[in-house]
Amino acid sequence: MAKLKINGKVLDLAVDDEMPLLWALREAAGLIGTKYGCGIGACGACTVLIDGTARRSCSIKVGEVTPQATIVTIEGLSADVSHPVQRAWIELDVAQCGYCQAGMILAAVALLARSPEPTDAEIDGAISNLCRCGTYQRVRAAIKRAAEIGRGP
Repeated sequence: MAKLKINGKVLDLAVDDEMPLLWALREAAGLIGTKYGCGIGACGACTVLIDGTARRSCSIKVGEVTPQATIVTIEGLSADVSHPVQRAWIELDVAQCGYCQAGMILAAVALLARSPEPTDAEIDGAISNLCRCGTYQRVRAAIKRAAEIGRGP
C-alpha cells in the first residue's frame, strides 16, 4: 500500500513501491489525464506537479514520493477550467490532437509559479515537453496570456 496525497485527497493505493507513479495515477487512482508517451521521461506527456515542481511521473517510482508530498494532476488543477493557464489554452486554441497538453499545462503552471512574467528564453528552457503537432508558438503565446490573466484586470 502507498499513501499519496493526490489533488487534495489522501489515497491509499494498492501498488508496489517500484511502480512508476504514472501507472499508480492511471490504474490505481483512475486519473487518466496523465498520459503515457515514452516511458523514459523525455516527452513530458506524463508531467504532474509534485510540491509545485513539474515532474515526469513515468520516471518516478511510487516509493520515491513521500506521503507528505502534494501531487497535482490535470484533473486537480481546477474543477471548472478556471485556472489562468487552462483559460489561456482555450482562448488561444493551443491544442490540436491534445495528447501532450495535460503535461504542457502543468509544466506551464510550474513555470509561472517560479516566474510570473517569463521571457521567451525562460519558456523555452522550462517547457521541454514534446508536441507532435508542433503547437510550440501557441504554447508560448498561451503562457504569456496566462501570465496576463493571472495578474488580473
